[in-house]
Order: sequence, then C-alpha cells, then structure tokens
Amino acid sequence: MQAVKMYTTQVCPYCLRAKALLKQKGVESIEEIRVDLDPAQREYMMTLTGRRTVPQIFIGDTHVGGFDDLHALDQRGGLAPLLAGAA
Repeated sequence: MQAVKMYTTQVCPYCLRAKALLKQKGVESIEEIRVDLDPAQREYMMTLTGRRTVPQIFIGDTHVGGFDDLHALDQRGGLAPLLAGAA
C-alpha cells in the first residue's frame, strides 16, 4: 500500500471525513502534517499544491487534492488502485 500524507488542521471536518474514508479503504497509517501548528508547513503545502485549504492529500507521489477530490476519485473507482500502487 502506498504511503499517505495529509496536510491538516485540528479543527477540520473535511480532514476527519478524508481520514475516515482512507481508513475504510484499508489505510492503517496517515502521516499528518498540522499546518495550524507550523506556518512554514502551510507555506510549503501551498508551494506544492497551489492551494491553501486543508486537507491536501498525497498518496505516494500523487497529489490527490482535498476531500472532495478524494471522494470523487473513489466514486470513479480510482482510489483503490492508487492506494495499491497500480495507478
């Protein structure tokens, strides 16, 4: 299974929904980077993604986007192959 990294904040309902969906798909470990605790990490996230909102989710080297993007990827049947490293 691919490594999952998520830029997040403590009070973020979409972050919680993203974590729940990923756990449902069998992800056991998510590297969380709290941008509310480290402003430099938010700046780095914005440089990487061009976005300022959280969550910003990476599966392996692929930037998935936020929760809506993750959910849409799952609905299209693309999330499980990406997690498995096949996409």
